[in-house]
Amino acid sequence: MEACCIPEQVIQPLLLASDSSHSLEECLQFLIEASKTDSGRSDLASKADILPSILALLQLLPYPSSRHHLNLSLKVLRNLCAGETRNQEAFVDHNGSLVISELLDSAIGDVETVRLGLQVLANVVVMGENRQRDVWLRFFPERFLAISQLRRRETCDPLCMILYVCLDGSRSSSSSEITCSDDGLNIIAETVRTSSSEDYWLKLLVSRLCVEGDCFPGLFSKLGHKDSTFTSEHTFLLSMLSDIANERLKEVSIPKDTAHFVLGLLSQSVEVFDFVSGERSELPTGSAVIDVMGYSLVVIRDACAGRSIQQLKNDSGGGNVDMLLSSGLIELLLGLLRKLEPPTTIKKALKQSPTSSSSGNPCPYRGFRRDIVAVIANCAYRRKEVQDEIRERDGLFLMLQQCVTDDENPFLREWGLWCVRNLLEGNEENQKVVAQLEMQGSVDVPQLREIGLRVEIDPITSRPKLVNDTT
Repeated sequence: MEACCIPEQVIQPLLLASDSSHSLEECLQFLIEASKTDSGRSDLASKADILPSILALLQLLPYPSSRHHLNLSLKVLRNLCAGETRNQEAFVDHNGSLVISELLDSAIGDVETVRLGLQVLANVVVMGENRQRDVWLRFFPERFLAISQLRRRETCDPLCMILYVCLDGSRSSSSSEITCSDDGLNIIAETVRTSSSEDYWLKLLVSRLCVEGDCFPGLFSKLGHKDSTFTSEHTFLLSMLSDIANERLKEVSIPKDTAHFVLGLLSQSVEVFDFVSGERSELPTGSAVIDVMGYSLVVIRDACAGRSIQQLKNDSGGGNVDMLLSSGLIELLLGLLRKLEPPTTIKKALKQSPTSSSSGNPCPYRGFRRDIVAVIANCAYRRKEVQDEIRERDGLFLMLQQCVTDDENPFLREWGLWCVRNLLEGNEENQKVVAQLEMQGSVDVPQLREIGLRVEIDPITSRPKLVNDTT
């Protein structure tokens, strides 16, 4: 469509601003370039009729016959709204969200047009709650869902940005509650299915909903398939939760319902995995059940990470640990350790002994044993009930065996020593058991000296005991 076919009140302001007399193409290209800079946007904003004319043009040009000029107009609008308050206010005042929504309804299968429309909205919502509310009410849930179902990364990233900014900028919890509704979770699930890597805005969105909020169980369930227990989308979401929880370890604790749900995932993955064969690679392995098992362990490890005594008493992290412990976490982890073949250091020693042999299953992935020990170590930190449970389940000797190097489990020795230290700290019964094991020759643990302990015979009782090594 040429400029002569457009009403004068719409085209004239654009032609004057671009010093063009005939070509709509030239006019729009000029405005795109002029609006790329702060000064250019400011200058165009001072001409009060530029942005309304672009919006009017978007309504006048038919789709798909004028697709090219529509996309050029969207680029102008996108640039005009990038950080320029006057243009953003004009967008809202002239029902810009309505104009964009109607265009995207017509062009919903056109990835490029939808992407440009989302970029316009993204530049609008970043500047305040009123602008966010305007877009939210116009697009949630039907239009956001239709856009998410395109399953294209070009549209997924700006969509996630809009969703996150609207949620983060809301002064009330209503947006978060709506997003965790069935409609909202369907939209987020589609964005997870679309992304194959941790895109910046998707990760922020998952952090907001699944770490600060309690949407993880519902979102995880949305990603299921009736033909399989776990999917690649499950492992992708769980890996994001794991990364976020680790990165924000000192800021937030994952919700208690989420921690309990992840423990259920760990138990379920253990039940369906045969433990006969394992992957020699680290996470992710490409096997959904193994990756769910591994990422669940890592999430639980960080949920149980040690805090100060006051925090252990007061904060939600302590509540998470208490809940996980009451749900049978220690029994599950000790059972997993007992299923495994010995660490490579012990296995090599057993091969050299004519009277000993080793048996057990290989680790499902590289680092599996270390992750189990890390969870137990964190749980045992200044928690006498955990120290006692390990002893009562005959787990002290098992944990002492983890204080060695293992080719398949980097840093096992370091986590093992930290675990034994936490199991022995302030617990005389555990110290007695370990001292007796060493004196009886059941275990040789020179690493005890590395955590400041040694075995000594009590002169009064004639029994072995652990004492601080001051030599």
